[in-house]
Amino acid sequence: MNLSNKASLNNSLLNQIRYQLEAVEIHNYNLARLLCKIIPSNCPFERTVKILGRTLFRIPPLCKLNPLYEQVVGLRFKCLLYLVDECGEDATKYC
Repeated sequence: MNLSNKASLNNSLLNQIRYQLEAVEIHNYNLARLLCKIIPSNCPFERTVKILGRTLFRIPPLCKLNPLYEQVVGLRFKCLLYLVDECGEDATKYC
């Protein structure tokens, strides 16, 4: 298998995973709560490194480098909508 075929296969697999994540429908309260808890509301990798009150450097949010970032954030949003619209739960505790 040459490099071009591997790249094509990886891209095809990635697109299939994206499609599957976008197609997920949420109809389960416990699953929606679990996904809202384990998918962070903001990028957990963003950091500002300070020593003695002086900023040494800043690590930018790297989550958008993840090829599935948009789909995972969309899934979290679907869960929040389900919890608020269908279950009447307050979404502020997940923010």
